[in-house]
Order: sequence, then C-alpha cells, then structure tokens
Amino acid sequence: MTHFELDIGQHSETGKKKENQDSFGVLIPDEPEVTYKGIVAVIADGVSGCEDGKIASESCVKSLLHDYYATPDSWSVKRSVEKVLLATNRWLYGQGSQPGSLASTLSALIVKSSTAHIFHIGDSRIYRFRGGRLEQLTQDHSWGSGENQYLSRAMGIDLRLDIDYRSLAVEPEDIFIFTTDGVHEYVSAEAIVKAIEDHEDLNQAAFELVRQASNADSPDNLTCQIIYFRQLPVPSEQEVLLKLSELPFPPLLEAGMKLDGYRIVREISASKRVQIYLAVDEESGDKVVLKTPSPNFEDDPIYIDLFSHEEWVGSRIQSPHVMRVFKPKRRRSCLYLVSEYIEGETLRQWMDEHPQRDFQQARGFVDQIAKGLMAFHRLEMLHQDLKPENIMIDQDGIVKLIDFGSVKIAGLEEISSPLERIQLLGTKHYAAPEYFLGYAGSSRSDQFSLAVIAYELLTGHLPYGENYGEGNITRIKYHSARRWNPDIPVWMDRALEKALSIDPDKRYDTLSEFLHDLEKPNPGFLQKDRQPLLERDPLTFWQVVAFGSLALNLILILWLAISSQT
Repeated sequence: MTHFELDIGQHSETGKKKENQDSFGVLIPDEPEVTYKGIVAVIADGVSGCEDGKIASESCVKSLLHDYYATPDSWSVKRSVEKVLLATNRWLYGQGSQPGSLASTLSALIVKSSTAHIFHIGDSRIYRFRGGRLEQLTQDHSWGSGENQYLSRAMGIDLRLDIDYRSLAVEPEDIFIFTTDGVHEYVSAEAIVKAIEDHEDLNQAAFELVRQASNADSPDNLTCQIIYFRQLPVPSEQEVLLKLSELPFPPLLEAGMKLDGYRIVREISASKRVQIYLAVDEESGDKVVLKTPSPNFEDDPIYIDLFSHEEWVGSRIQSPHVMRVFKPKRRRSCLYLVSEYIEGETLRQWMDEHPQRDFQQARGFVDQIAKGLMAFHRLEMLHQDLKPENIMIDQDGIVKLIDFGSVKIAGLEEISSPLERIQLLGTKHYAAPEYFLGYAGSSRSDQFSLAVIAYELLTGHLPYGENYGEGNITRIKYHSARRWNPDIPVWMDRALEKALSIDPDKRYDTLSEFLHDLEKPNPGFLQKDRQPLLERDPLTFWQVVAFGSLALNLILILWLAISSQT
C-alpha cells in the first residue's frame, strides 16, 4: 500500500460565547504534494478578549493549510512550517490596532510518510490514542486556573515566536485527537477514550465529546477534531523497484545516433558510473548534454534512485552559478538526464594551466562558487562533493557547479523508503572531517570543501597535505597558507584556518561571513596571535632557530678568539 487511508471526524459549537472563535481543518493534497509534503491537520483557538479572535484563528489555520504547500519540496517539514508560522505571526502582530490584539493558539500535526511532526503554541491540545492508551502530545502554555487562567504563549502576541516542535513515528491505526480548551478542560481522559471506542463514526465521537463538555457547563467555544490513520504510504520494495525500472537503460551512444529527438555529436567523457555526451536538440537546434547511466548498474536500484535524484535537484535550483538541468520536452524512451552545455573548462584544468594566480582572481572564483552553494543551501540541500573537477568555468568566466549525484535533500530524507540510503563522502581531499568520523553533514561541511578549494587556489597546495583522511583525523594540524605563499595576509590566512577547522562548530555560521573575511581584514584576526610560532608557522620558526643558533655560534667563536689572544 503506497497511499494514506484515513478517517476524519469533526465537530464545533459556539457554546456560551457570542461567536465561535475556534478554527480547524485537514488538507490531503494530491500527488506529488502528498508524498513530498504530507497531510496537514490543525486546530486554533482565538484568544478571548483580543480584538478579533476569529480572524486570528482563521488566519493561522488557512495560512498553514495553504502556504505550507507553497514552500520548496526540498525543505524539511520543520523548516517549512517555521517559515510559514513566523510570517503569520508577524502579520497578526502588525494587523491589530495594537500589538497582541489579534492572537490565537495553534496546534498542528503534519504526517509525512510515516512520521508525525507536531507544532504547538498555546493551550489547544493534540492527543494520540494507540493500543488503548491516550497520550497528551502537547504541553499547555498557560498559568493559573479557571477564569483566572492566562496564556504564556500564543500566535500574534510578540514578534518573537517560541514554537514547541517534536517528531515521532506513526503507526497504522493511530488516532490523533485535537481539542480546544473549552473541551479538554471539561472532559476527562477516560471520557475521550470511551467516546472513541464507543463510536465507529468519528464525527459522532467528536460530537459526543463536545456535548459532554457543554453539559459540564464549559463557558468557551467547543471544538474537537479526530483523525484515524488506517494505512500509511510506506511502499514495498517491489513497488519501488517497479517504479525505478519503468525506463530501461539506454544503449551506449555514438556520434550521429538519435535518441528521442536528440542527435549525438560526440562523447565528452565516460566513467564506470556514467557516460556524458554532447548532443543537439533537433527541434530547437540547441546544444545540450545527455548523461546516461552505466549498464554496469542496470540491476542496482540504489544507483538508479540516486541517478534520478540528479534531475530532481537540478530542475529545482535556479542560479547562474549552478548547471541547469532540463526536463525532456518529449516522452523518454529510456533513462537519461538533459542539462545545459557549458563551453569551457573545469576549475582543475584552469588551475593546471594557471599555476601563478593573484588574490583577486582566486577570490572571484571562490565568491562565485559560494553563490552556487548558497542556492543549494537555500533549498536545504547539501552538495557534498565540491571539488575542482565538479566546477566549470565558461567562456565568459562564469563559474558553475555541476554533478549533483551526492546531493543530500532534507525533504526527501524524511520520506520512508525500503532502499538503503547511502551517504556518499565526496572526494577525500575535499570532504569535511565529520564525514570520515561518521557524522551527518551540514552547510558547514560544504563550507569546509569551499575553503579547501580557496586554499588550493591561493597556494597550490592542500591545507592538510596529501595524507588527509588517513589515520586519526582529529589530530591533524592546519598548515598555514603563508608557508606556501608569504604574500598572503595574516588575516586572510586566519579566515582560511577558521573555515577549515576540524570541528564544524568552530567554522563560520554562514558562507557570507567567510567571504567577507577573505575580502576584508577581520579586526579579531589582526590581534597578536597567542598561538606558538612553531604551530602557527613551523617554517619560520625553524628559520629563526637556525639563524639564532648561527648567530650564537659566531658570537661564541669570536669570544674564544678574543680570549685566546689575551
């Protein structure tokens, strides 16, 4: 079974209030959104006494149900929801006649694949009923009791927003119950369990809980929403294999051959994993690149899955510094990728042809590479295989990142799959230390790779030598860039050292900070260095020692000569 099956029950009443300021809803989108984003269920309770609680609660529910699906597919659920809620909170805070006059609680559940993501602020609640046991999944943000109960947190009362977040596994037959305080303050946990067990129709169960709260003299609006997950979208291995094998592998191509309207001009390169061809789109006349999978992996579903992700990544990133990947205009007869043709050379080729490089040139390249990386990071993707061979320079000097085979996508990582997800470490000399230590990467891992390239552009050497990645990686020492190029300013060397820290927490928070310190002196780097000269610049240290020893010997010889004469 590869889709959601669920039942929904809902009931809401105004109760003893003049207006029902509760809002609630569930949205089950079509494919591909239901796979990439999941199902959203939310409940909100406009704060009593505020200017218009109904507008506040409706705004919270509508913005989450609709704006969440407008966020990039590559984003994680947590990042997507936080962006939406922060924007909604700013709107509520600014729209009222005074700050906090439009306020609401909010409790949301997003089920993506087989994981529940819970977001909560205020005193509405979400419970889970599993195996006869009821568990409250949210914590009330309130203090006091009865008529003297007050919210300590809510949407719209402050520009700062502190949202409770947790994630947990969902199982078939899990039931989630959403209530506003007008219900759960006046019915017991036992009553909630009994209502669910006694009513197969969840609408009737929700109605029963609202009725009991009303009979218990609840003075508030009364809302209950229940969701029963009968089945979750966890595909079987056979289903995944069938989907991946829909398109056969293409044959090896030669000049003059035609494939789906593309005429092969020549082979650009070939490896054990892929073949890359220059081709012409006969419909438009444009030159393009066709990338085809190697026949060696025709029975490898993990390889096919990674190959397909390259098109998914490339078609979503829009940046002049990232190679464009196109979705084929015509129906494909086999598996291949179509991308822009970049006339130029790799950064490795350029470095080999230009052994003498000035600072401005090197910084210009680093700046363009960083802009390409930022396009990945904005979509919550990590490149993970940044190296000179994966960077192209076109004839106009524009730098573009290529090869997305190792890209990690936060949003796709949240989707359950029977296939084993392998973590590609990239290339040894450019991969961040945390990969060798078995830890997950972050944007700072890409920063490390960029810093290695910057160091190599400025010095012609690698910051940790040719043996980097071998032995105990936590004990290696940074080689000052000034050791190879004394013209490099101390502050620039320090910027490189910081971005190349073995501990990712000691690197820059953002790429823009690193770029700034490569361009302009950081005052903190101009202070007297407390690090011993031996560690900071071993070559200079031993030159000083040798010079001092020579001077001392000369003085000693002169003293002996004078002493012998006297």
